[in-house]
Amino acid sequence: MKHDCHYHPGDPAKWQCSECQMHYCSRCMPDADTRQRRALCPTCSKAMRYMGTATEVVPFWNRIGAFFRYPFHTDPLIVIAICTLVPLVAPANLIGILIWLVLALALFKYTYAVINHTAEGHLNPPSVSVAFTGSGFNIVILQLLVFIVMGGLVGVAAMVGGPLLMLLALAFVVLAMPASIMVLAMERSVGAAVNPMNLAVLISRIGTPYFLLYGYLILLTLASGVAQDFAYNHFPFWFSQPLSGFLNSTFTLILFNMLGYLLFQYQEELGFASDIQDDSADVDMHQRDRGARFDADIDMNLKDGNYDRVQGMLKEALKRNRDDPLRIGQLYQLLVARNDATELYQYHPRILGWLADRNDGEGIASVVSLLEEAEPGFKLDEPELAVRSARCLYQRGQYKLALKLLQDFHKRFPESDELAPAYLLVAQTLANGMGQWEKATAFLTFIQKRCVNHPLHEQVPVFLEQAEKKELLKGPKASFAVPD
Repeated sequence: MKHDCHYHPGDPAKWQCSECQMHYCSRCMPDADTRQRRALCPTCSKAMRYMGTATEVVPFWNRIGAFFRYPFHTDPLIVIAICTLVPLVAPANLIGILIWLVLALALFKYTYAVINHTAEGHLNPPSVSVAFTGSGFNIVILQLLVFIVMGGLVGVAAMVGGPLLMLLALAFVVLAMPASIMVLAMERSVGAAVNPMNLAVLISRIGTPYFLLYGYLILLTLASGVAQDFAYNHFPFWFSQPLSGFLNSTFTLILFNMLGYLLFQYQEELGFASDIQDDSADVDMHQRDRGARFDADIDMNLKDGNYDRVQGMLKEALKRNRDDPLRIGQLYQLLVARNDATELYQYHPRILGWLADRNDGEGIASVVSLLEEAEPGFKLDEPELAVRSARCLYQRGQYKLALKLLQDFHKRFPESDELAPAYLLVAQTLANGMGQWEKATAFLTFIQKRCVNHPLHEQVPVFLEQAEKKELLKGPKASFAVPD
């Protein structure tokens, strides 16, 4: 059953809290350990159940093309080539027979590894080494035992109930064969693979898609048989034999890949959890970003309407790192949305600085407007911040508000190094923005008289000349000439 995240509808859930009956997606659980399948509920702090990618897996009937491409990846092609071509050059004696048996075992081992590999979320084939190294060769013997036991069950049914019961038993065995192969691949147990109750439960949990898959498998088997028959009837034996072996191995890998993907698709119903692993980068879970957990908590609390709690969280974060731009921006957005002028006044130096860094004149204008409501006659106490904020306002055409921030600057900050830049900005605002050239000239003259030691003093004559001609105050033009 598909579950969506409680906080992000449309995003598939990967974690479920049985205590809260809540489902969470990866965005809500950035600190979860998917490798160890461990996570604590952000609401009640209880351990949660990992659901894997069951809710976002593409149905197998939409991946038919991918199944047919599966054997043509490099690793399975090498396995098929070795198991098909090597017997052709092997000697026609006991050694040749042994080589053929070993390669047949390797091929069958690889096909069963495909089921496990795919069920674990690996959409690319296992490596070549899986076929020829390590344990697992006994899977062929186990499969033979399964066939023998199932044949015996059909025989017993014939002896006990006659032809009718035999036909029913045979029909169940044929229908349950894919389920038996899946169980054997996952559990490596003959008993589990032939237990009728076990197989019936697996089929019932998968439901209708199992029978759809069964139809595909029948078509694959028929296609494989027709292709091999065509090869034997239309090509010479030296070519048709390896071609037939290649086709048989290819169709077998397609079949087993489909069985593994069915397990992966219905992992939740079958009681296990896997993730798509081939395209995901390795992440060191010991180096998790705590900030991501904090952001997820903020997101969930906002969607739950816990605005006071979010505000408290952000204020605590700014106590630990007062200049964190991310938290300042989040607090600004929350306070403006809540029209909280009191808290805005408390944090206005950092918020205005953050807005100035982003050249957000509109944001500065809205904050100043709210601050004036909280404190009529509000003025900034930091000269540098006042100039930066006024410059952003000037660039956004907020001329009157820019002048207001710099009003009586020489009285409020008489010794500030920002006096010359402040009044030059006032002059540019008056001249360029409002066309008041005489007033602009007065402020430029003030800079010329009072700020003799400031670097801007040398440029004032150029500005005065521009003001006299009623030209835009832009200062001296850049020159790239090299002095003699």
